[in-house]
Amino acid sequence: MPYFALTDEDRRAMLAAIGAPSVRALFADVPQDALLEPRALKLPPAMREPEILRMFRAHAAENRAADRYACFLGAGCYWRHVPEAVRYLALRGEFLTAYTPYQPEISQGTLQAAFEFQTAIARLTAMEVANSSMYDAATSLAEAALMARRITRRDRIVFAGGVHPRWRQVAENYLKHSGGQVAVVPAESWATDAAAVAEAVDEATAAAVVQFPDAFGAVFDPAPVREACRMRGALMIIVVPDPVLCAWLAPPGEMGADIACGSAQGLGLPMSFGGPSLGFLATKMRFVRQMPGRICGMTKDANGRAGFVLTLSAREQHIRRGKATSNICSNQQLLALMATGYCAWLGARGLAAVAKASVAARRRLKAELPEALEAAAGPRAHETVIRFPSQEARERFLVEAKKREVLGGVRLERLILGADDAALLVATTEMITEEMIGRWIEAAKAVL
Repeated sequence: MPYFALTDEDRRAMLAAIGAPSVRALFADVPQDALLEPRALKLPPAMREPEILRMFRAHAAENRAADRYACFLGAGCYWRHVPEAVRYLALRGEFLTAYTPYQPEISQGTLQAAFEFQTAIARLTAMEVANSSMYDAATSLAEAALMARRITRRDRIVFAGGVHPRWRQVAENYLKHSGGQVAVVPAESWATDAAAVAEAVDEATAAAVVQFPDAFGAVFDPAPVREACRMRGALMIIVVPDPVLCAWLAPPGEMGADIACGSAQGLGLPMSFGGPSLGFLATKMRFVRQMPGRICGMTKDANGRAGFVLTLSAREQHIRRGKATSNICSNQQLLALMATGYCAWLGARGLAAVAKASVAARRRLKAELPEALEAAAGPRAHETVIRFPSQEARERFLVEAKKREVLGGVRLERLILGADDAALLVATTEMITEEMIGRWIEAAKAVL
């Protein structure tokens, strides 16, 4: 984007308009020791525009996007194929320059896209209603916890240890500053213990939160949690790290979830060096007025034609500060558009095929592991924990794997403070081929 600097004359005119004698006067309330003197940063001399462009292009070239490797990274951000049709849809000028949907008469395209996203999420999760997207998985989880507190009028939230640690930390931060209480049930052997989570639910609990599959890829039956919540009047929140898996595994609605939330990045969004991302939240119809964010509905205009509007939530409620249902009053519309296009392009059978291929790749990797490596026990989806004989062996593997154009996995202690420093969290998607698995295995054999 071109940038044109202000001239000295422009600055004088602006200062005169606001009645300030100088730019420095605008910062009069800032302590003097916090202000930098002119040229204190010792920046290099000014360059011509072509030179600046060359410099930044050279710096950008130092980055290596994940899709340049055989990418076994995961932990909530997955390497998925993005169909060209989806990319094309996102670049349409009508969507890139869309106006705020608060004025439906000039926003029908944007509003219909939001409505279709809600439909796709509701169908994937088997929930009755969904909103028009959240910022990311972490904030969707935090909003789900706050929503459960409003519904039950209780303050205690029980988290399974298998909930993504980073997402849980964001939710805990929301809760601790609003009078919430948090209990975390540890995940032993890198898997959620549903019975232990159920035991932690008591009469003061607003909601029990489990992730399916959990942060370590484990697949489990949340029925004990569902029953404990039913007996004690609490809600069950199921966090979904990758909605594609809902097309093959049991979706949250079928498992009895009261609220489903999580990341929709796996629905055809690029990894983008970790963000921006896309979150979602779905629930039962009787809780719809407690949902955060925007909700789009279909109606008819004065001439009987179908139309789309924001509904069930007044615009003003978002700016009521502490009394608002939620202070998230927007949504990730462009990314939600991509996710909607991805779901429509693949369809139910295509999404199930992607899920099956992702899980099958993880099974092939596990089957070929050298004896010195130990994979987490129990059923897993498309992620698992693999333990090396030592931290040194793991680090040698990561270096060797990178030489072979392989990103071998995520160091577990980067997700969980104090976790096993010899373990990797490894994810597979439909993008992982036999040849890529072979390179992962050969890198492991080379250092063991």
